[in-house]
Amino acid sequence: MSTVTISAQDINKLRQATGAGMMDCRKALTETNGDFEAAIDWLRKQGQKVAAKRSDREAKEGVVIAKTTADNKTGIVVCVSCETDFVSKNADFVAFGQAIADAAITNNVKSIDELLSAKAGGNATVAELVNDKLASIGEKIGVTKFERIDAPYVASYIHGAYRIGVLVGLNKVSAEAGKDVAMQIAALNPVAVDAASVPASVIAREKDIIIEVMKQDPKMAGKPDEMLAKIAEGKMGAFFKEQTLTAQAFVKDSSKTVGDYLKEAGDIKVTEFKRVALG
Repeated sequence: MSTVTISAQDINKLRQATGAGMMDCRKALTETNGDFEAAIDWLRKQGQKVAAKRSDREAKEGVVIAKTTADNKTGIVVCVSCETDFVSKNADFVAFGQAIADAAITNNVKSIDELLSAKAGGNATVAELVNDKLASIGEKIGVTKFERIDAPYVASYIHGAYRIGVLVGLNKVSAEAGKDVAMQIAALNPVAVDAASVPASVIAREKDIIIEVMKQDPKMAGKPDEMLAKIAEGKMGAFFKEQTLTAQAFVKDSSKTVGDYLKEAGDIKVTEFKRVALG
């Protein structure tokens, strides 16, 4: 059986192509008898094994990237997670997150599964690139969150050091309003656009909390459940004011609500929004 000589040049070439360590590249080429493409596949398989070994480790750091198409009619926000802020703050990892977001836009994907299967600037899929990156940095990483909005106009916003990404769908074009509202959402994290769009499950939970708090108040002792339910209904107004976007005080001018601001800006309406944060 012939033995192929593995040169330092071959090892370096594989390292440059994959980002894997020198010893891993040497072993990959040795195991595949010097076949470069087979060695890449071998390293990817090792990356998958590493992913399995690290499946119990938490990946609470990472980057959140929000982008829109050139015509601003579609927006995506994606979270690419890792274990440490040392990795997440690295320019290479940020660029890696940007490349995945670009793949989502280019391939018009609608879910994480579609994104992982999409090609990212070459023959490799996003899932393969994730495994390659995992093998090279030695941390558990992955595409953990994905959201998309389609609307007449979509604004995107990234808050902080890629820690929060926001998409806002509007009924008409307004870059300024889109940015202002996106910043509002990043800062105050509303649960819905308005009271009418708050999920019934959220309303029920809030009412239950209000009722339980009242039951613990000595002044409410002995009050019938029907009365407590009516009082809770009235108290929900404060919840809607604080937790729904259009009723919130506008962060750039607290004398008006976000709804007031949007009306003044040209009767603009928010069709929907998405907010993705690390953790």
